[in-house]
Formats: sequence, C-alpha cells, structure tokens
Amino acid sequence: MIRGNLVNLFSEEINPAEIEIKNGLIKCVREVKGSFKNFILPGFIDAHIHVESSMLTPSRFAEAVVPHGTTAVVADPHEIANVMGMTGIKYMMEDSESVPLRFFFTAPSCVPATFFETSGSVLGPEEIDELLQMEGVVALGEMMNFPGVIGDDPTVLEKIKIAKNHRKPVDGHAPLLRGHDLCKYVGAGISTDHECSQLEEAMEKKRLGMKIMIREGSSAKNLEELWSVGGDFLVSDDKHPEDLLKGHLNDTLKKAVQLGTDPLEAIRMVTFNPASHYNLNNGSISPGKAADLVIVDDLENFNVLKVLINGELVARDGKPLFQVQPAPVQNSFNLTEKKADEFDINCNLKINVKSRSETLKISRQAEKVLVRVIKVIEGQLLTEETEAVLGVSDGIINPDIGQDILKIAVVERYGHNHVSNAFVHGFGLKKGAIASSIAHDSHNIIVVGTSSQDMAEAVNNLTRNRGGLVAVCDGNIHSLKLPVAGLMSMKGASEVSSKLNQLHDLVKDMGCKLASPFMTMSFMALLVIPKLKISDQGLFDVESFQFVDVIK
Repeated sequence: MIRGNLVNLFSEEINPAEIEIKNGLIKCVREVKGSFKNFILPGFIDAHIHVESSMLTPSRFAEAVVPHGTTAVVADPHEIANVMGMTGIKYMMEDSESVPLRFFFTAPSCVPATFFETSGSVLGPEEIDELLQMEGVVALGEMMNFPGVIGDDPTVLEKIKIAKNHRKPVDGHAPLLRGHDLCKYVGAGISTDHECSQLEEAMEKKRLGMKIMIREGSSAKNLEELWSVGGDFLVSDDKHPEDLLKGHLNDTLKKAVQLGTDPLEAIRMVTFNPASHYNLNNGSISPGKAADLVIVDDLENFNVLKVLINGELVARDGKPLFQVQPAPVQNSFNLTEKKADEFDINCNLKINVKSRSETLKISRQAEKVLVRVIKVIEGQLLTEETEAVLGVSDGIINPDIGQDILKIAVVERYGHNHVSNAFVHGFGLKKGAIASSIAHDSHNIIVVGTSSQDMAEAVNNLTRNRGGLVAVCDGNIHSLKLPVAGLMSMKGASEVSSKLNQLHDLVKDMGCKLASPFMTMSFMALLVIPKLKISDQGLFDVESFQFVDVIK
C-alpha cells in the first residue's frame, strides 16, 4: 500500500490517496483523509532515446536513470543496428532483460540512414517485419529518410506499410521540413517528430496532426524554444553519462515547469501520452495498470525519493536497489592501421563518390585554394556551410588553425578502407586531434585535428581499443574505451563520466570551447540533418542530397 498526494492525470486533481498493489499491478486507488508532504506520480517514460548515445549498455543505463524516476524507455537501437545489424539489436534486448527498467524498442527504419555512407549492416523490409512481430517492439523507428518518403522510394514505403499492417505507429524525423513536402511526409502515415528546432516549424507540424516530441538532450536542447507549442512528449534523444548522473526526465520536467509549462501537462508528456501513443500498460495510476510509480518531494523540483516498478521498490534517495552485470559482445572493427598521408587533402583531389570518378585538377604550384567548410553550431545538430581560402604546400592543402579551419575525416571501419577528408570550423583546437568511433549513424571513425600525423595516431589508438573516444596532444594519448560495438562501455555511468570529463578537460586545454565536443563531432557524419556533413564517401550537402567537392 502506497500513500501520498496522488497526481491524477484523468481528473487533473491532486488529492490524498492510497494505492493498493497486487501482482505488480494497481488493484485499487482510494481517496483518504490526511496530509502528506510527498507526491505520487506515474513512472516516467522517455518516448525517444538512443541508449547507445549514453555510452552505457542497457543494463548500465538502467542503473543510471531508474533512480531519477524513469521506469520505461522507448529505445531506437539504430546505432548498434548500423554496426551489427540484427545481432546488435538482439544484444540490446538480451542485456535489457536483466534489469527492472522497462525497455520497449522501435524497429530501426533507416539502416543505413542513407546509402551515401558505409555501414556494418543493412536492415530491409524482411528484417523490419521480423522485428515488428517481436514482443516489446512497439513502433517503426524514426523515418530519417524523408527524401525517400517524399520521392516515393519503394523500400521506404514498404517499411511504412509493414508497420501499418502490424498496427504499429511510425516515428518521424523531419528537421526543417515544411510546406508541401511536409504534407506528403505526414500523409504517408508518420505520426511524430523530435527534430523541431523552431517554434513556427513545430506549430506547422502540430497543425497537420503530428505529435511533437520536445527534445532536451546533451547536444540538442530545444525545450526553451519549443515549450510554448504545447508538445505531446518530452524526450531525450541522446544523453551523455555525465548528464544522466545529474538527472534524466526529472530534470526536464523541472525545466519545463520553470519555463511556464503547467506541471500536470508536463507530467502527462512523460507518462500518459507516451503510454497511450505506444499502447503501453503504464503511464497512469489506475486499476489494471502496471504499478510503476515515482514519489517526489514537490511538483517544481521533482526530486525523486522512491521509485517502484511492478510494485517493487527499485530505487531510493538516488540509489538503485538492483545489481547489474552487462552481457558481453563481439568485436566490430575491421580496418588496417592508418598512415598520416591518408589524412592529407591534395590539390589533385580524387572525388570519392560512387556515381562520380572525375579528378579535380588544380596546379600543384597553386599557393591558395577556396574550400567548402562545415560550420558547427553550438548546441545544435544542424551545421552550416561556409568557405575559406587556405594555403597549399607541395600540393597539400593546409588547415588554418588561427582561423579555426581544421581538418576533419571519416574512416570506414567495416573492411572497405575508405577515408574521406574535409575541413571544419567551430572546434577551436590549437593542437592535436580528437577521434571517436561514435559517428552517427553508421559509426565509422570520425576525427578532427590540426595535423595528419595526430589524426592517424588517434584513429589507430581507437582501432587497438576496439572503439571509444581519444584525444592526442603533444605525443600523449588519452582515451575512453567503448568495446561494445565501439559505442558502449561495460562500466557504470560514474566511471564512464569521470573518464569523459577528463577527456573534456584535456580537449578544452587543447583550445576547444564546445560544451560537448565528442557528441558534437559525432553528428558531423549524420547525412539526414542539414546542412553540410561528411561520410566515409565524401563531403555531403544534405539539402541537395548529393556529394559536393571540398575545393570550390
């Protein structure tokens, strides 16, 4: 029997009540007389998250978030699916079964996100059909290939049709999509979007019937811009371990209320709404529902005192009350040692694009060239395109460290030996290089640096570690190992966060001013979010959906 101030999302009342629990379900809810200091809420549900982005296995992720009141997540495992396919998805399911946190999954719709990059696996309609028949798979995952939807790509439309046949919703991914193209996207049956970054964009989508997921993650933070739209969900999308140690949806609730959202509306966005959308048996406090409950001190700060899942106490005062032992996983790296000259950008630049084979010839005697540059936007997954005039030495184009024009490269890790090079502005490094095997969505190795030699050292260290994050500076190498698919550690959030903070401090000393440099870098290879990105096959303009030359 649980007693306290019950937050009733049906009547929009807050009254003293007691909750009777039997066999993991709520049996009865009764009003009682008395005065209570604490509030009883339904357990929090993160309706859209990529667990792999926490750098924690599902079991370690549960260990971190359950004490913050999270009792369920709808996880899109497309990160590990891009690396290991169905084997990776089944690993996530297996590891999640060992902890009380309820893991629901979506079937990754875009593996790879595009065919302009090399992934470790491809999931077609047959695999989607198999996944959507599995218990706990509740939707078709975010449809990132919005050009495919708009252009009537038969494979894309077949996946959507399969989801409809299984009566499962289709999640969306449509950054800056507006007008006629948006109408066609919604008309295909796509019901949600978590990529809104502008109020007008979110309102247009809402008017067309889309459910708006307001994202507040470690890199992309849209709550302050979008809270007034009256969104349907509050979600994380991607969260780093140091942020999860501080809080999860409880922190998002606190911020939403501080901005002006009604507390009951905010609570509904992380409980009733996601449960209703994905047809889950939780998300509200009523007879027959799962006894997933959170007890907080007030409806302003949402400090979590106790967490129950299936009526069992699983966390108290910020501490989990369950043990974790992550499942092992196989190696996912297949590449040879890289040499420094593989990261040089020559004036005689071979365009590494499947549909093109021409060579862009510029005289080796040229002293300067005009190049395209990826421009990073702090706190956003979006980038811009800018340009720079760079010097040339012996036919090699040099970065301009003083103007923050650095080298960026993507190294394919699945056995095909692709390396593509370009330039980037916004990282601010004055020396050294940083690299990561987290590079959305195909998770090849991405590296940013001031010299080809440091970039090669960083990539080779990652290969030896079977994945992770690394910083190379003045001959010293510092790393965080992520041996689970090159994406996750088997260590706990505290240990991973400590290592990550050490890396962030080092990268800051190297000149970088970005709050989350590794997470920001990881999205430089995501070809479905505008504007200028890079894959292992070349520099890519997302808006025109084609490769472009580094040299203008």
